[in-house]
This record gives sequence, structure tokens and C-alpha cells, in this order.
Amino acid sequence: MTTEAAPLTTAPNRVGFSQAFSDAMTITWRNIRSGWRVPDNQIYMFIQPIMFVLLFAYVFGGAIPVPGMEDDPDAFRKYVMAGIFAQTMAFAVAPASVGLADDIQKGLIDRFRSLPMARSAVISGRVVADLTNQAIVLAIMIVCGLLVGWRIEDGVLRFLGGVGLLLLFAFAMLWVGALIGLSVGSPQVAASAGLIWLFPVTFLSNAFIPTTTLPGWLQPVADWNPLSAFVAATRDLFGNPNVFATDGFPAQHPVLLSLIWVVVITGIFAPLAVRKYKKTASK
Repeated sequence: MTTEAAPLTTAPNRVGFSQAFSDAMTITWRNIRSGWRVPDNQIYMFIQPIMFVLLFAYVFGGAIPVPGMEDDPDAFRKYVMAGIFAQTMAFAVAPASVGLADDIQKGLIDRFRSLPMARSAVISGRVVADLTNQAIVLAIMIVCGLLVGWRIEDGVLRFLGGVGLLLLFAFAMLWVGALIGLSVGSPQVAASAGLIWLFPVTFLSNAFIPTTTLPGWLQPVADWNPLSAFVAATRDLFGNPNVFATDGFPAQHPVLLSLIWVVVITGIFAPLAVRKYKKTASK
């Protein structure tokens, strides 16, 4: 004689900011703790930023001539580090998408929805946990950059402003990753869907090349690319050379444009991700 397990039911959704915040922090701590229990996560977290810095600093160090290289051998590294920082924050899409897709595949989302907790907490907790990891990755990259010759040239306050802006960029991109993770069928698909479109976004920007070298019809696309705004803003706040800046609005007001992009990206993808989760939970 066999018995069938009772299906999971959706618990009543509690309403209230304080409760939603508490639930989100609980899920955040759960994600941070479970992530650090997997050694592979630590290896990836520490090795990836070091690899990017060394690769671009030494392998591609002479590929792009930067004015002043004759007098300052570290000129290219000072120029390129902002691009590496911004690119890595953009790649925050991947852990968010893979993590949520993995939770769905393992049935963890079903368990969460059976609990009397705020529905938004599952996604916001994932986003905050991944943002914490991105902050650690950024700190490692800053240390590596200082070791290879990159310098902060414009004071501590503007440096902290640059770090804050990069983390805001990661925060916005994590919501993009959350939507992708909730929309695909498996972590393997999420890994590809979360990264494949980022490569053209990265290379069609001012992160590593002057946008003036692109075909004329592509230059406006590159100038208004969100990644270009954050790269230019980071260079400005860190006091690093932005020798290929154009005369357009994106290059002349990069900090303002970056903040606008944070609001636009988060304002679009955060509600879509929460709505997608609610639809998933109601099935």
C-alpha cells in the first residue's frame, strides 16, 4: 500500500515592508552561507578577478596605444582598469540567473512558496547575497589593480563614489539575471542566456577600445551603451585617463547617465522579475 505525498500549497503572503525586509535578509543569509559552503564558489570568486586583471594588464597591455605610454609604462593599466571593473559588475548577471534557475530545478522555490513569507523576499534575498559577493570580487580586483600599477588619482571620496556606482551597476544587472533565471528551464541554459548577450555589449563599448575607431553608424550605439557610461564615470571618479572621450552627452556627463541607467534597468527588470516569480509560484 502506497501513500502519495500531499502537494505543497502556497501559504498566505504576508504584507508589510518590515516583514518583507526581514524575510529578504533571512534568504540573503541563507544564500551567502550555502554559497560559501561550496569550495568551487570561493575558487571562482577569487581566481576570476585576478585572471581578468592580469590578462588585460599584461597580455593586452601593448595592443591599444594610450597617450602618455612613452612617459608612463602604467598608462594603459590606468586606462583599462575601469573597463575591467565595469565588465565584471555587468557579469553579475550570471550568478543571479544560474542561482535562481538552480533553485527552481531543485524544488527549493516550491518549498519557499509553501512558507508564510513575502514572495519578493526570494528574489531580493538572492540579489542582495549576490551583490555581497560582487563587492568582495570588486575589492579583490582593486587590490590586484594597485599591485599591477593602477592608481587612484582623485581622492578617497571620489574613489568611494566610483565604488558605489559600480555596485549600483551590479545591483541593476542582478535584476536582469533574476528575470533570466526565472524564465529558463535549467541552470545550464541560464549560464548561456545570462552571458552570451553580454559579450557584444562589453566589446561594443569604451571599456577596452576607443569608440571613435568603430564604424560611424556604430559609434552612437557604443556611446549610449550603459556599460560605456559606467566605464567613463568610473574613470572620471577614480581620476584615471579617459583620453578617447567624445564631445557627446554620454562622455561629458557619465555619472549622471550612469545613475539614469541604474534607475531605468532596475525599474524595468525588478518588477518583471517579481511578477515572473509570482506567476511561477502560482502554477
